[in-house]
This record gives sequence, structure tokens and C-alpha cells, in this order.
Amino acid sequence: MSRHFFSLTPWVPSVVTLVVLVLTGAAPAMAADKVYQYTQTNGVVAFSDRQPLNRPYRLVKFDCYACNPTSTVNWSNTRLFLAEYQHSISEAAAAHQLEPALIRAVIHAESGFKADALSRQGARGLMQLMPKTAKDLGVKNSFDSHANILGGSAYLAKLLQSYQGDIALASAAYNAGPGTVSKYAGIPPYAETKAYVKRVQILLQRYRSVLATTTQHRG
Repeated sequence: MSRHFFSLTPWVPSVVTLVVLVLTGAAPAMAADKVYQYTQTNGVVAFSDRQPLNRPYRLVKFDCYACNPTSTVNWSNTRLFLAEYQHSISEAAAAHQLEPALIRAVIHAESGFKADALSRQGARGLMQLMPKTAKDLGVKNSFDSHANILGGSAYLAKLLQSYQGDIALASAAYNAGPGTVSKYAGIPPYAETKAYVKRVQILLQRYRSVLATTTQHRG
């Protein structure tokens, strides 16, 4: 989903700092891949690269799973998620005439199949829906995996229709926004978006291959 991300180091902001960050979009540099957001006993919202003990927390994603150009993940053999959310993905695929493999590839690229993923910009859930997009799609709770998959798939189908079925352009628009794709008349020259599009394609081919084999065996 369209957004920009920053990497972080362990950091506990003051209330004033949090307000400034919200208003300016600024953030100090952090090195962790996983950042945990929690509320301290004094009511201050804090962020850390270590999982908080004995208190509620939310895992914050400062980058979509497949967006980091320097990722060390081997996308050609990283584990696939073949059984998760089967009912929801099948329903979304049928409702929006999408390949289940494509839905899985986008979920994998967006959140790594983490239903509670939250970006600094507010993209939420499995398919990383931004609040406005979720509202437009009628998704009331983006952390509800079923609603998120149905909403994200509807948006993905709309993008595919806009780009005459071109998956590369649709995935670029899903990542960087349709306006950015229009601006550059193609895949934007952003390293993050180019990496994302390439990795969605790799994941799509892998999911297609495995799901096709599974279907044949069932038959």
C-alpha cells in the first residue's frame, strides 16, 4: 500500500516528540527490522526493538515485508504460506476473479502473513490497508484478517482492471499509489517499489507452481 518507510533504533519518545512525529512525518534512525509499540505505565507511547514483557504491544512494520532493496531474504526459496487464511483467500479470489496465488503473493510481500502488522504511516493488517483506503472499501477493522483480505483483494482487482491485467503495474500501484504510476507512465524509479514488484512476481510464480501441483494431486 502506498507509503514511505524509515528504519529505526531503540527509542522512547516523549509525548511532545510523538506529536511532532505525527505532524511532520519525521523519525529518528533505527536499525531494527522489528519494532514494538507499547504504552508505558505513565501513559507515554514507547517504541523498542525488544519485545516488551508483561504488557500489551503491537508489532510495527516500518517497511512492507518485500520493500527493502537490501533484504537478505532469498525470495526464490523462502518459506511459502500455503494453508493460512484459506477460506478468506478463496472467497476473495472468487468474488473478485483473482488468482489465489496472486492474493497470497501480495499478502506475503506486504506483511509476511502477519495479521497485526502496522506501518508507521498507518497501513494495517495482512494486505496493509491505509485507513482511507479501508474506509472506501468498507473495511471497518483492518486487523480483522477476513475483512482485510476481502478489502485488499477488491482494491487489487480494481488496480488490475485499471492496468488491463498488467500485474507488474498493478503491484507497483498497490505499493506506490496509482498517481505515482501515472506520473512516471510505468513502474516508478523508486528502489523500494522496483524491489517490491520484482519480489511479488517471484512469489506469484512460486505460489502458482505449488498451488497448481497441489490441485493436481487433489484431483
